Amino acid sequence: MIKKRSVLVAGHPTSVTLEEPFWEALKELAAARGVPVGTLIEEVDATRTGNLSSALRVHVLEAVRAGEVPRG
Repeated sequence: MIKKRSVLVAGHPTSVTLEEPFWEALKELAAARGVPVGTLIEEVDATRTGNLSSALRVHVLEAVRAGEVPRG
């Protein structure tokens, strides 16, 4: 199921649409790194070159491949 959430990025509310498994993986990754989900999203936003939702999906995939997020 796709979920749309509003997050603060650089102090501005931004809408992000991701499938629920990606939201869950973002929460797990943020917890593993000891940062809030919003901080993790801001970090990805600061280095992205394209769409934020796509950048978050790629970031989660890379983290799973690196073993930072358990494979469900």
